[in-house]
Amino acid sequence: MPHFIIDCSENVISDTSQENVISEIHKVAVASGLFAENDIKVRMRPFEIYLVGGKQVDFIHIFGSIMQGRTEAQRAALSKAMVGKLKTLFPSVPFIAMNVDEFEKSTYCNLNSL
Repeated sequence: MPHFIIDCSENVISDTSQENVISEIHKVAVASGLFAENDIKVRMRPFEIYLVGGKQVDFIHIFGSIMQGRTEAQRAALSKAMVGKLKTLFPSVPFIAMNVDEFEKSTYCNLNSL
């Protein structure tokens, strides 16, 4: 962890590769100083069928899921940095957003914690 899942309209990635977007978001996560680089996971899910406000309008939304313990200011700065990076990569996309959810350390389990 952390996990950053990028949902977007399929049209968004017509001018750039998914690998480039994932790489840029990974760089922002590293630059935040909140996570060890080898713990960061970034995935992308482009959608062919979607509606935004009842219309088929391009969008990007990052769902961040991180371990509890960061301040509200740190989480807000992370969101702003990632949305800012996406705005520079996709200046014509009208809907770009991110939210950060925290999960509890006590209920998190992976193979290394068994």
